[in-house]
Amino acid sequence: MGFNKIKKNPVVSQSLKTMFLRITGVVILFGFSLFLTHNYDPKIIGQYDFIQKFLLVLSSICILGTDQSILYFAGILKSTNETQKLKSIYQKMILLILLLSLIVLIFFLIFGKSLIRFFFNDNNTYEIVFKAVVILFFYSLTLLNTETLRALGRVYMAEFFRNIFKYVSVIVGAIVLLYSHQEIYLVDTFLIGFIVLSLITTGIIFWIFKKEGFISSNKRDKSFFTYSFIVLKSYPMAVSNLAIFLMMTFDLVFLKKFKGDEMVAYYSIAMKLVSILFLINNAVFISVSLKIAQQFTDNNKTALLNTMKQSARIIFVLTLPIVAVVCFYAESILHFFGPNYVQAKQALIILMVGQLFASLFGITTIYLNMTGRQRIFQVVLISAVFLNFILNSILIPKYSLDGAAIAFVSSLLFWNIITAFIVYKKDKLLITLH
Repeated sequence: MGFNKIKKNPVVSQSLKTMFLRITGVVILFGFSLFLTHNYDPKIIGQYDFIQKFLLVLSSICILGTDQSILYFAGILKSTNETQKLKSIYQKMILLILLLSLIVLIFFLIFGKSLIRFFFNDNNTYEIVFKAVVILFFYSLTLLNTETLRALGRVYMAEFFRNIFKYVSVIVGAIVLLYSHQEIYLVDTFLIGFIVLSLITTGIIFWIFKKEGFISSNKRDKSFFTYSFIVLKSYPMAVSNLAIFLMMTFDLVFLKKFKGDEMVAYYSIAMKLVSILFLINNAVFISVSLKIAQQFTDNNKTALLNTMKQSARIIFVLTLPIVAVVCFYAESILHFFGPNYVQAKQALIILMVGQLFASLFGITTIYLNMTGRQRIFQVVLISAVFLNFILNSILIPKYSLDGAAIAFVSSLLFWNIITAFIVYKKDKLLITLH
């Protein structure tokens, strides 16, 4: 009977299916990581992990929040029965991403070589970064396309591309490279895959537009959904993503500079294990974000406080056993990826314990976003980015992997403590677990 109720409830059913696809993506990611760590040189894996994070940062600049605003625009158009105008918005977003990608490429061609060689003192780094910049448009377009599919109601297709299909090309490529003894081309295989993905997803989107009779831009569209309007609505959504991606990248950049690609590979495995906890947080965030916005609008502080306490409790209860198991068996878990990866044991424990303490603050960050305080949250995040940069530059040369972990955890706790203080100061909401 309970199963039938779940099937009949579209929201619950869709949430469970989405969660299943995301968990499947995590399983594939860990399986691929195991394959790499047992068959590839840590230096090559480090380059691969570094370029992944590097692309996330650059794409968050070029995509300019359009991957999130496309959902916002779709909601507006749906409420006014004008969803066919989404094609015009999508086409303008593609041109914006292309323009920004070209600007980044031109800037890189002028200043990139001298900057990278000065910072890393390594010619090989310039070569792989140059390749990443060249395919930046295709990578960014793939991210936009994934969310556009979601905006068009193809939620499961979007999740398949987001969590599964994006790994297929690099997994197949890595296997072929291994058996042909050409492992040094792993980064190239990863990058080329996004050219293919962007073309496939773009083709699917235009096929949907044609099938459902979507219209192209016209004079009436241009009077409202102009380029400036799209940018104005999109860029604030990009700030938070850029700040978070920077904090996930500074540690790898400084590890690569001071300790080498091997250490990047070891640290990345620790971060991937911690990403299990991020999955828990995101699942709770998705479940309660709309409820928080509604309760805040209704000025129902009692219900709002209960929702936030329950969310904090759920996150903590789900986080605690995972942290306990991983910390207790840290050495065995890391050894599973290879004996050299045990070097990240202390860093893994620091990251796990730090995430556990961060879970005590529940969903205060989401609360600010859902109650019209996005700009306040952005200021906090930008402050955390500067703190993260300074700590990484100081701690990594001295403490290597442990320094990177301490810098990340310090930044994480900083923004959680500050946001919790702001929530209490502005709305008198004190989040506790009891």
